[in-house]
Amino acid sequence: MADAYVLETLRTPRTKASPRGGFAEISPVDLVVTLQQELVKRTGLEPESVDDVMLGIASQNAEQGANLARTATILAGWGDVPGMTLNRFCASGIDSVAQAAGRIRGGDVSLIVAGGVESVSRVPMFSDDGPLWIDPPTIERVGSVFMGIAADLVSTMEGFKREQLDAYGLETQQKAARAWDEGFFNRSLVPITRPDGRVVDRDEHLRPATTLESLAALEPAFAAQGAAGQDAIALAAHPEVGTIRHDHTVGTSPALADAAALVLVGTEEASSAMGLAPRARIVGSATASCDPVIMLTAGQSAVEQVIARAGLKSSDIDVFEFAEAFAALCLRFRRDMDAGPERMNPNGGTIAMGHAFGATGAILLACCVDELERRQGRYGVAAVSGAAGLGVAVLVERVTP
Repeated sequence: MADAYVLETLRTPRTKASPRGGFAEISPVDLVVTLQQELVKRTGLEPESVDDVMLGIASQNAEQGANLARTATILAGWGDVPGMTLNRFCASGIDSVAQAAGRIRGGDVSLIVAGGVESVSRVPMFSDDGPLWIDPPTIERVGSVFMGIAADLVSTMEGFKREQLDAYGLETQQKAARAWDEGFFNRSLVPITRPDGRVVDRDEHLRPATTLESLAALEPAFAAQGAAGQDAIALAAHPEVGTIRHDHTVGTSPALADAAALVLVGTEEASSAMGLAPRARIVGSATASCDPVIMLTAGQSAVEQVIARAGLKSSDIDVFEFAEAFAALCLRFRRDMDAGPERMNPNGGTIAMGHAFGATGAILLACCVDELERRQGRYGVAAVSGAAGLGVAVLVERVTP
């Protein structure tokens, strides 16, 4: 069985999912094509050597429909390369890498470009009109609630206080600001030129002036949704909770973003043929599911599974890149995994820098490999939780020169 390696990682900045955001005038397929072209420049990749392009996209409709991965390969001039899109909600990007590695280990392929893209400003969340979002009988039977309600439910069940959530929100902002100032993201970042000529070279959501006082002044973000019927759906499944405390705010919730990311995954032989040194071995991956009402704990379960399958312990992991699906889930992860601030999201996360759904997992893997190299660590994990109780984790081992 062949090993699968991370050969290169690329990502765009994360911009605000807004008509005024940096990528609001750039289509998602153009973001992907730009990264494909940059991948060729940086690595000398010959596109005809690529066996497939696999992209994770959470909202596969409108500009993100019709198998965007195949469209991108054609527009990038990679016409002979197949392409496919996959959807595991917010975990789509990390799952594309996991599936690429599995196909390589199985011997069917030797070189895949995996990753993801999401333009939330152009293709809004829930715009695919799936039954999980718009069909009342389905929503009631599944217990489908908004992610923020699930986060507040978990926070209430775990006994976290508003002050703890705010403290985490401040920490991730401070880490992200320091990491940008010190150039920790430069290795994988690809600046993007807008149609008006302005270059976007930084994540737009950063709020380095954040303080505990400014966070404490924010209103709860999901109380109105809860009162409008979401709490009733959640409490029908978990009546033991009694009352859901709505403590998450915009300062302790992931900021919606537009972005794309690609990961070149291949065998050692493919790497040698390109004259590239493998950066990290993909040790394994895990996919998990959990209670669809609680929803957001599946990413942590996937991390626990992939570490155990590798015969490792949490203490063996040098870097955890865990999607910040609300502060309460991060506090729960840190407590259960005994992963302090220096190992878990050491350079900030999606609360500070933005969550671009299908792209997030590939971005986190890029951050994980970059950070392992920077600190000369050995093992790292990237993981994301998604809607309806899904989670995916990928474990990597840095290749030492």
